[in-house]
Amino acid sequence: MTADEQLTLRVLSALLREDVLGLRTRGAVEDRADGAWFTVADAELALPVAVEGFQCEYAARLPLLELAGRRLTGLDVIVAALAGLAEAEDRPGWDAFAEECRQTLATMELHERARPEVHTRLTDLYGEDPADWTGLAAALGHDTLAAYLDHPVYPTARGRSGLTEHQLSSYAPEFHPAFELRWLAVPTDALTTHGRRPLPSWWPTPAWLGLADACPGDGWTTLPVHPLTVGAPLDEALEAVGLADRAVLAERPYLTVVPTLSMRTVAVADDPACHLKLPLATATLGRLNRRTIKPGTLLDGAAGQRLIEAVLAREPRFAGRVLHADEQTWAHAGHELLAVLLRRYPAGLERAVTVPLAALLAPAPGGRLVLDHLADRFHDGDQLAFYDSLLELLLDWQTTLFDYGIALESHQQNTSLVLDGDGLRLLYKDDDGPRVHTARMTARLGELAPTRADFDDARIFGDDDRALTDLFTTITGHLCTGALAFGLAEHRRAELTDVLTLLRKRLAEAVDRIGPAGEPLRTDLLEAERLPVKAMVSAGTLLSKQRSGAADINKHYTSGPNYLLANGITR
Repeated sequence: MTADEQLTLRVLSALLREDVLGLRTRGAVEDRADGAWFTVADAELALPVAVEGFQCEYAARLPLLELAGRRLTGLDVIVAALAGLAEAEDRPGWDAFAEECRQTLATMELHERARPEVHTRLTDLYGEDPADWTGLAAALGHDTLAAYLDHPVYPTARGRSGLTEHQLSSYAPEFHPAFELRWLAVPTDALTTHGRRPLPSWWPTPAWLGLADACPGDGWTTLPVHPLTVGAPLDEALEAVGLADRAVLAERPYLTVVPTLSMRTVAVADDPACHLKLPLATATLGRLNRRTIKPGTLLDGAAGQRLIEAVLAREPRFAGRVLHADEQTWAHAGHELLAVLLRRYPAGLERAVTVPLAALLAPAPGGRLVLDHLADRFHDGDQLAFYDSLLELLLDWQTTLFDYGIALESHQQNTSLVLDGDGLRLLYKDDDGPRVHTARMTARLGELAPTRADFDDARIFGDDDRALTDLFTTITGHLCTGALAFGLAEHRRAELTDVLTLLRKRLAEAVDRIGPAGEPLRTDLLEAERLPVKAMVSAGTLLSKQRSGAADINKHYTSGPNYLLANGITR
């Protein structure tokens, strides 16, 4: 199957799942000689489908669309035809989505050409077996492998708006490049800073960057700038905050870094326990999902980390088993392109294999899945036992947080496994988007509980559990555990019924463990007929926020079948 055909299937499945143009709610299944078709009679539209059952009852089974009796093929043609059915005010979103599709297709084709050479380079750097890629430098190899996988929800996630093939190969994680950062000297009085720990020894002074004459005295601080932000985006940001004539950009680059899975976050090559999160003037997972850094998210991330540490202080059984990166050191100049987060990873990971959940189903050098290699080393080749060990700790931890009135946006990129001779641990980062049941959190944590004033985003706090169960379901449920369950079955590592039975069992045990506080999870997740599902294409690209009503692009939902029910769809 060509890259165009693969992407067409993903796009059509996503549009059906999100009920774009009413495809799902206006349609019905029709049995034809070649199989099932989803038909929308009043639009003279039909789509060949197969039973799916993960986040939608059906998924596209052939890369084509039937419209007014004509069979359309080719992603450009299909998207244009569907755009023609949209309301006039939504056409700009459809135009943007068509461009996303073109960018993603070009990126997929670039990936296919580049992957053999990248795999060879990873093997040369870190060894033949990914289960032996120990230490935080080698962990970046797992990020590279993960970057070749498609997102479980967003169909064009591999595309990055506005970037050329050369820019991707120079800065994107799937190519495992190394490059040097640019640096900006800013008057210290123009910065908002946070963090008590001293900066690393490699953090440069203006003089170190050759700016002693331009920046005399001690009233200057240097900010790292991603090379892709230098130019018009940086100039416009400096102008917007009145720093165009005050800040000074060093001419020579400095500090070699390697991109992580998120691309805007880079690891310091000679100090890989330190990562720098830097704003980029691009978008992923939707045209409205920009990769800049809103200053308020820095405050929220630091406060979120402190909230999690307050829970860990009350739950000693997770000591050493649940780890968290330090995200207390950050700075910004009042603009989303003038910011930096210095993320420090905990000590003691030098001999451990650190793997983001997003990498587990990725093909490793040689063709086997990363999960296969890890299961061989840590579970005698039993992939289901490996999955079970992950479920036990992850669900125990996440339901414990729920007991405290907390749900995290700890998706498959923000959650990593740490594996060594002592077993499995979890490593978390990026806690700027949680949802908190205010009263329960305050009752459980007492004087350790943060207040609303500790956070910037007022949406974090609420007075009921629905926002928490939605976030728990879509992140911990779908992205961290459900996607792996269906992936294990798709790759024929286990029977789907067996994996889903195991997932439901571990979820039920974890919910039971927290007693009455778990009843909302039992009702909204284990026993619900339908589950919330992210509607990211609608909220992120196709519709304006006014049209979608999305207060948060990443927390805007449609619904899908509950694959955890005994009578759920299991293909």
